[in-house]
Amino acid sequence: MTSFDEKLARYAELTIRVGVNIQPGQQLYIAAAIDSAPFVRLLTKKAYETGAQQVHVDWADDTISRLRFELAPEDSFSQYPAWKVQEREQLAEQGAAFISVVSQSPDLLAGIDSKRIAASQKATGQALSKYRQYVQSDKISWTVVAAPSEKWAAKVFPDVAKEQQVDTLWDAIFKAVRADLDQPIQAWAEHDRLLHTKVDYLNDKKYAKLHYTSPKTDLEVALPKGHLWCGAGSLNEKGDAFMANMPTEEVFTVPHKTGVNGYVSSTKPLSYGGNIIDDFKVTFENGKIVDVTAAQGEDVLKQLVATDEGSHFLGEVALVPHQSPISDSNILFYNTLFDENASNHFAIGSAYAFCIEGGKSMSSEDLLDHGLNQSITHVDFMVGSPEMDIDGILADGTREPIFRGGNWAF
Repeated sequence: MTSFDEKLARYAELTIRVGVNIQPGQQLYIAAAIDSAPFVRLLTKKAYETGAQQVHVDWADDTISRLRFELAPEDSFSQYPAWKVQEREQLAEQGAAFISVVSQSPDLLAGIDSKRIAASQKATGQALSKYRQYVQSDKISWTVVAAPSEKWAAKVFPDVAKEQQVDTLWDAIFKAVRADLDQPIQAWAEHDRLLHTKVDYLNDKKYAKLHYTSPKTDLEVALPKGHLWCGAGSLNEKGDAFMANMPTEEVFTVPHKTGVNGYVSSTKPLSYGGNIIDDFKVTFENGKIVDVTAAQGEDVLKQLVATDEGSHFLGEVALVPHQSPISDSNILFYNTLFDENASNHFAIGSAYAFCIEGGKSMSSEDLLDHGLNQSITHVDFMVGSPEMDIDGILADGTREPIFRGGNWAF
């Protein structure tokens, strides 16, 4: 039986070798909470063993973050430290790789004035807009992985004994990222290959629109001319492979900014800004969000949509079959990294430049001209269910099944 330490070592190696694929002499930036310190130390060790030149760690702490939102002066939330912006931009320009280790409590900022959260999110998004462009055009290697915290584990496994909750979440994470397998790197190579069979099929079809239907959704999504479906592995501007999310089960592309009409309903809670948004419905006219309702977190959702002009539109459409590893686990993670890989989803906000032909070298104006949305935010929300059907509509109006009963129809 594989020990915890062996699985953790495999997970760290996967993150370094498959996630960001560190190259000799490359720098690495890791953003993580102090709860994740043992894992981050192991990531650092693996990075140096692989040839990293220097590892920079940006630590956060949930308790300190909460104290700021409770006690800091109002005007502080419209500010973001210039030196933190310069650090990321300079490292990106030097070709560094970036790892985000997520572990935040889904309820971290519950009860906090949503205007404070919105102001902080907007300031962060504006300040890091140039860095986001590096990420969304695949100029740099980056990945998002997870490590448990006590409060997150308690949220996911409330019925498990307190002393076992973190270990139970670790086991779920190891399984989701294939670190529980004997040959996880080879398993990821095969997974990448299988996802690309779906990518290749959809790219060959060149659908003009997608039509989503379920008991809670009726939505038509136009796709821009020259759109590209992507999935699993990517290449940075130097041609080095990386895996932006671990886990990942999706294939995705960009919608046309003004070509979304109808309504769509959430099927999983969304953890955003330290709050849970649940049981919500979003209505679109000519691409723009014209109405949102939510049973929980409606104010936070409305603040998200109001972030900027681009946050009133979609930037990503992603397909994930209901019968997939994370969905089959029947675990609600309350964390988008996992929950989006158990469900079809969309993203409010900015589009990925690499999801259109020639997009990696396009200017912001060119991307807009091609129908790609731009925003300082990008937030995924889950809409898939076993009842969802999706049709692909060709330019001549022919309809073909893509999903039936929540799963691939081809």
